[in-house]
Amino acid sequence: MAPPKRKTSGRVTPKGTKPGQAPTLAPSIAREEKHHDSSVSQSSRYTPPTPKEFYESPKWIPILVFSFIALGVVAIILRYVVPAFENTNTPVLVGLGFMLAGLFTATKWR
Repeated sequence: MAPPKRKTSGRVTPKGTKPGQAPTLAPSIAREEKHHDSSVSQSSRYTPPTPKEFYESPKWIPILVFSFIALGVVAIILRYVVPAFENTNTPVLVGLGFMLAGLFTATKWR
């Protein structure tokens, strides 16, 4: 057997309000709005434009990216050219570390 249905009035707004009428604020919320020092009201949907500097990276970021990648390539090539590195893989690991640093820095480039 199904449980009995609850009766709801279907009202969304509080009793005593009319369409288009602004709801009254609780006293605590009204106090907060009174002390709000913004030139734009709190209920406004205005968003100020984002400064151009936020979207542009400094000029040294791409230079740093390509420098890290170039250092990584040079370190890996040195492993095969310099006879002192013949029996070790350290230059390859250092080169991969520099290349990884370059890729990480590239993610910061806007």
